[in-house]
Amino acid sequence: MKKLLSILNIEFLIRNDALKNWRMILFLSLLALIMIASGHSADRKIFKIAALNTEIKALKSDFIEAKKQLLVLKKETNITRRLAEKGVGPAKTPPIKIVLIDE
Repeated sequence: MKKLLSILNIEFLIRNDALKNWRMILFLSLLALIMIASGHSADRKIFKIAALNTEIKALKSDFIEAKKQLLVLKKETNITRRLAEKGVGPAKTPPIKIVLIDE
């Protein structure tokens, strides 16, 4: 009972040899602060990773949508229709193939 009362009255911090107890308490407090800071840093990194993954998914979706639109625009029927609006039609004669012979 006397030891419990001694701990509750914090006598171990005011005795003559209390310096080593204070050093241990300060050391443990410093370790606790480092551990808390490390935990917060890890949480920030996890939230940043989640935000970046969301952004990657959105960018992939935009890429797929743009690629789909490009494929529609590249179709020959779409190109001929747009060129017909500007007055350009298909050629009446086929193209001529030029062959170069190395001598």
